[in-house]
Amino acid sequence: MGTHIAKLIKGTEKTLLAIIAILTVVATGEEVVKIYDEKSVQLADLLLLFIYTEVLGMIGIFFVSNRIPITLPIFIAMTAISRLIILQGKEMDMSFLLYEAGAILVLAIAVLVVRFRPLKTYNYQTDDDG
Repeated sequence: MGTHIAKLIKGTEKTLLAIIAILTVVATGEEVVKIYDEKSVQLADLLLLFIYTEVLGMIGIFFVSNRIPITLPIFIAMTAISRLIILQGKEMDMSFLLYEAGAILVLAIAVLVVRFRPLKTYNYQTDDDG
């Protein structure tokens, strides 16, 4: 019974990721049409398209390797916060800018920690010799 549940969960996961991929492509198309209609490209628009690209890349990597590298969602979060800063503009409270910049810094440090961590931190094998 456990294998049936695992297969159901795996199938649901792949179905949801496929739906997310399709909706991301639709959202990308809508954004491109909006840019075309306005005849103007803003940095926030480019960052949003970059986020969509990263989401699609993350889904593509999952379908190839059945794994999602932890750094990709972190990069997406960093881009999203950057876009938020740009959208808020000059009228935002400067303390919020410091908090958001601090969040980007914490995420960047997290990427460094993940990238440079030892691959085998713990050895779970035990020796009988002591």
